[in-house]
Parts: sequence; structure tokens; C-alpha cells
Amino acid sequence: MVNAEIGVIGGSGFYSFLEDVSEVQVETPYGPPSDSLYVGELAGRSVAFLPRHGRSHTVPPHRINYRANLWALRSVGVRQVLGPCAVGGLRAEYGPGTLLVPDQLVDRTQSRVQTYFDGVPLPDGSVPNVVHPTFADPYCPVGRSVAVAAARGRDWEPVDGGTMVVVEGPRFSTRAESRWYASAGWSVIGMTGHPEAVLARELGLCYTSMALVTDLDAGAETGEGVSHTEVLRVFGENVGRLREVLFDAVAALPPTATRDCLCTHALDGWDLGIELP
Repeated sequence: MVNAEIGVIGGSGFYSFLEDVSEVQVETPYGPPSDSLYVGELAGRSVAFLPRHGRSHTVPPHRINYRANLWALRSVGVRQVLGPCAVGGLRAEYGPGTLLVPDQLVDRTQSRVQTYFDGVPLPDGSVPNVVHPTFADPYCPVGRSVAVAAARGRDWEPVDGGTMVVVEGPRFSTRAESRWYASAGWSVIGMTGHPEAVLARELGLCYTSMALVTDLDAGAETGEGVSHTEVLRVFGENVGRLREVLFDAVAALPPTATRDCLCTHALDGWDLGIELP
């Protein structure tokens, strides 16, 4: 089995820069992940990359098998995860090209399974107990500090902290919804950050989001509203820069054996009822 210590969940254009890439197919009790894992070396670290929407971007946000994705990464040894994503800005000052490293999350999804510990038997007959993990701070504080420092090292001053609201998708927000989210004081809006973050926490993984603003959300502008074409254009203009920051962050993450953050202790004291990979 190929092993990796760091996982990256993102779009296309990242894993092609890994060295000696191996394509690894992983079976999970929750079905197949979005795609194969692509495992290789980057800056002396073993990295597993997973295309969140599949290699051809054929899986919409609400149909992603988030449980299988995180389980597959842990199965190959991953304990720290970076999750770059494209988001809309909810404030005028968070325009296209802004990089925000959130420290809070609001869930506005509707139909996504967001726990491994639901009492439903697994194929091997084991039954997960009901568990209530702490989630007051949804992102790894160590990973966040590393991501912020990596961006600054590339002369890209990030927004250090902020709230990402995650909606069901695949549609974009109405102006009324967007203005409502902005009035609550939230910073950016996306479609994939949940349940990715909470499932990582349930597996004891350190999870860090790196949110690239590709547009001002509908209520934060006066034009025709966000379009998928515009999102792709701005993401394409910034993906090289984001890749550099991401790779620097991978190099700077602490060794797995030294982790001692809140993520590693999220399930302390709980009888899980199942064995994690």
C-alpha cells in the first residue's frame, strides 16, 4: 500500500506537479471516493491528492461522497489535510483574487450526511456508536497559521480569519440570500467546505481551508450576478499563485508524529464502536 502523510483535496491542476505519482484506488465502507488518490512527493513530503469533483469535474457539490473521500485519505496514512476551494466574497473588500483562511464555518446545507457515527452498521458488521465531537473551532489552528505564513511568503497578504458559509448548491445564491449572509457578518460563501471539515475532525485529521475568492456574491454587487464562466476565469488567473502557496504550506506543515493540536484530541474519551483506518 502506498502511504502519504499529507492530503490535498482540490480541483485539477495540482497533482501534476507531484513527483513519481502513483494512482491509488481505495475502497471504503461508504462507497467510492470522488476519484483515485494521486500519491507522490512534494518538497520532501509524501502527499495524496484527491480531485474533489473527480478528475473531469463531473461530481456536483451536493453529490460528493465526502465520507468516502476523507476515509480514503486516512486509509493511506494522511493525518493533515489542506482543502483549497473557490468561494464568493460577501463583502466588497473581499473581491476576486482575495485569499481567505477561515477560522469559522456556518452550515446551510440540507441533505448531506455529516457524520461517521450514526449507529448504522458497516459492511464488516461493526456498528459505530453515536459520538458528539467538539467543533467550536472547525479548522486546525496549526494548519491555519502555516497557510497564512505561506501566503505572506509569496507576497499575497491573506485575510487571516473569517466565516465561510456553506450552501447546498449547485445553484448560486439569490440576492436576498447573499445579503442575508452578509448582514450576519459572514465573510465568504462556498459549496464544499461542509461536511468536509467536520468529517475530518471525526477522523482526527487536521483540516485547513484555503479559500480563493473568485467573485463577489450576488448581494455584494449590482451587476447580473455571479456566473460559472466568471468563476472559472478568475480561478484560472490565480491558480498558479494558489498552487505555489499550497505547496509552500505542504512543506511547512509539522511532522505527523509531533501533532498535538485540538484536532488530534477531538475524540478523546469516546467509545467509537468502530476501528478507524
